[in-house]
Amino acid sequence: MSTQKKSYALPMIIIGALFFVLGFVTWVNGTLIPYLKIACELESDLLSFLVVTAFFIAYALMAVPSSFVLRMTGYKKGMALGLFVMAIGAILFIPAAQARNFNVFLVGLFIIGSGSALLQTAANPYASIIGPIESAAMRISIMGVCNKVAGILAGLIFGAIALNDTDALVQSLHTMDTAAKNAQLDELASRVIVPYIIIAGVLIALAIAILFSGLP
Repeated sequence: MSTQKKSYALPMIIIGALFFVLGFVTWVNGTLIPYLKIACELESDLLSFLVVTAFFIAYALMAVPSSFVLRMTGYKKGMALGLFVMAIGAILFIPAAQARNFNVFLVGLFIIGSGSALLQTAANPYASIIGPIESAAMRISIMGVCNKVAGILAGLIFGAIALNDTDALVQSLHTMDTAAKNAQLDELASRVIVPYIIIAGVLIALAIAILFSGLP
């Protein structure tokens, strides 16, 4: 029994990390809504809520295709592929922030959502089969905790980075000339570049780790 527990301890840690990543990139969207409304000068709340729409519409569109992909790749390579796709979407945030282009942000979010759909399609059942069937519910519950903890941290960390002093900034924008206003908005937009470079790096590193891991 001790040997059996050790055999699925590492897979549990890896899958837990995947659920943490899924939670982080999903819940950070809530912070992106007010951030992009300011940085991209969106005229209505409806436009800013396209942030959530672009991400979650990918789940609806990619659900069935994800199952076909996993049939060809298997769970292990499928999870790595999902992480690589998410990394591409995260990297796209760099030119989007530099140009303050809302449409490019939405494309990046859709790509991240597509990778998340593939990753979640593989990770959810994988969590139930990497150990004894009688403890599958417990493993899935643990994965849910990893997901929710990441969601809490995503809001706190990204809010502190991207939304720091934005209330004062919004007030001051009304009194600035065009050049000063654009400079301030460019600075605001650039705040997401480093975080999303880090996110992309973590996603790629995790994908490589999964490919070379001992996951069955």
